[in-house]
This record gives sequence, C-alpha cells and structure tokens, in this order.
Amino acid sequence: MKHALWYFAAVIAILITWHISSRSFDIKTRAGNLLGFNDKQQMRLQLRLESDPLQPKCNLSRVCPPNQFAVKITSGAANVVGPKICYEGQNIMSHVRNNVGRGLNIVVVDGETGNLDGYRLLSGNSGAVLAYLSQIDPGMFVFVASYDNVEDKLSKEVREYFVEMGSTMVQSIKYRDSWVFAGRVGTRKKLFETIAVSDEKTNIFEGWPEAVEVGGCYPR
Repeated sequence: MKHALWYFAAVIAILITWHISSRSFDIKTRAGNLLGFNDKQQMRLQLRLESDPLQPKCNLSRVCPPNQFAVKITSGAANVVGPKICYEGQNIMSHVRNNVGRGLNIVVVDGETGNLDGYRLLSGNSGAVLAYLSQIDPGMFVFVASYDNVEDKLSKEVREYFVEMGSTMVQSIKYRDSWVFAGRVGTRKKLFETIAVSDEKTNIFEGWPEAVEVGGCYPR
C-alpha cells in the first residue's frame, strides 16, 4: 500500500512540474498584463523570455553572435498581405499582431542597449511622417516596411530623413513600389535595403510588384 501511495504521489509531482514548465511563458506574459505593462514593455519581456542562444532568431540561416542582433523585414504583398518586422526572434509588427497597415510600418530600436524603443504605423500624410521621424534620436536603429502605396508619404523632406539614415533607394521610390530598409539615424550608413519596382510588365500581382525582404545579423 505504501509503495502504491508513493508511486501515485510521484506521478502527481511529475504532472504538476510538466504543467508548470509548459505554461511558464503564458504565466509570465499574463503577469505583465496584471502589472499594467504596456505593449512595448510586454514585447521587451517576451524578447528576454524567448531568447535561445542555440537557435537562429527570426528564421535566419545562422545564429547571430552576442555583439549583433537578428532582424528580418518583409514588405506587404499588394494590398492584401501585411508586412512583418521581426527583431531578436520576436515579431514586433505583423498581420497576426494586428498592428500593421497601409503606409510605412516602422520599428525603432535603441542603438546602445538594443532595447525596443517603439513601433508605429504611419498611414497619414507626409507631414505626419516628418513629425514622427524628426523625434527619433540620433543613434537609433530604424526598420521600415512598406505596405500598399507609400509614395504620397515620401515628400522631399521625408526622403532626406531616410537618406540621413543611410538609404540610397528612397529617392527613387514611386507609386506602389515595395520597399524595406534598415538604417541608423545620423550615420548615412545603411544596414540593409531593397526595393521592388512596380511595373506592369513585371508585376506578379495585379497592379503590384512582389514583396521584398531583408534580414541578417546587425552590429550593435
């Protein structure tokens, strides 16, 4: 009888341990809600919890060294599939998170600490875009993914701001072009950038070019 009770207690203990470990992430995330963390703070918490030094982040082909961080930026496809910006294994902006939209989708990361500073969908006019960009401090990393048409949001002044971050393609963006960019404020040294030109002869979607993507390990 004692052996049976001991065996039963051991099974219960194992089940409890498994249940606690399998739900640890959910519990910590819910704790963030209970403590009143905002979305940005919860994303920072998730970035710490989901860090696995043995697995490539953001579906990259390799693990980034400690002095670099993982980023993958994917533009929207036509006006149907939203863009995605992944940073350090966490999808900061995506259709699933319901925080992307038509316009410029932007993530800002602190260049010194590597912490997420903020993210924003800029769907207004070029004046609103310019006002937002002018508030970003020097040294910040800026990741951009276009969705649908962004030409009307890129005034001469806005394009110059991106040039100051290192963009060499923003000056050529036209109607419905797909664009992704990773740069740093005040450096004029781009990290990654690519564009798909909207052309009736080559567009793979009706009226839109293909989606574009950049990704890799970026030095802190």
